[in-house]
Amino acid sequence: MPDFPSSGCAVVIGGSGGIGRAIALQLAERGCDIALNYFSNVGGAEETATRVRRAGREVHVGQVDLRDEALVKQFVDEAGQHFGGVHTAIYAAGPYIPMRFVSQQPAATFREVMEHDAFGCYQLVQAALPHLRTTKGSFTAIVTPAIRRYATKDILSAAPKAAIEQIVKAIAAEEGRFGVRANAVGVGVITDGLYHALVERGDFDERFLEASRQAKALKRLGTAEEVAEGVVFLASARARWITGQTLMIDGGYAL
Repeated sequence: MPDFPSSGCAVVIGGSGGIGRAIALQLAERGCDIALNYFSNVGGAEETATRVRRAGREVHVGQVDLRDEALVKQFVDEAGQHFGGVHTAIYAAGPYIPMRFVSQQPAATFREVMEHDAFGCYQLVQAALPHLRTTKGSFTAIVTPAIRRYATKDILSAAPKAAIEQIVKAIAAEEGRFGVRANAVGVGVITDGLYHALVERGDFDERFLEASRQAKALKRLGTAEEVAEGVVFLASARARWITGQTLMIDGGYAL
């Protein structure tokens, strides 16, 4: 059995970022055409698209604000029409999050992050499910190990990702009768994606990074490619009897 169908595409939300790019490229290497979005990072999206084409696959790129329900639906429907179906949907997006104590986080910031992240994921799910029912496809979402082992000042990651994990469980429980699977991957601190912005803005300093390394059983930070291996496995036919699960790819942080 092939890992992915020969027709249709994989929709990668967040394909302009480090993790999303690694996922898109590994899907392309396994024979998937790709539809990827960006919010503001057009250069990152173009770089991902170029590398997908270099891998021999077709790619569709669109600018999508995940808070806009109509735009999300339009993007997914266009991908399905262009490629003849959607067999895989990946949620690998997430806004920059300032790391602060709850007592110091404005409610407006919390609301904004929840709208971008949790509501954005929910709107992707609603747009993708009709396509995934047709193809008996899969949905995979990136979450955080902070939903198991809370990290101080990480409420803006932990709260929306906890909601997303429940969305994943709901899909698994409710859509399995249609052959649709859903899983999540908890991603620890890695040296890609938002890492660079967090270092640049001072949220990640060397003391924090060393503490993060020591908090992991493997005593090192991960990479986007290591995360993508797990995501692509869960999305593939090799994981066809796995649904409703959260795989922690975090170097042993959430033990």
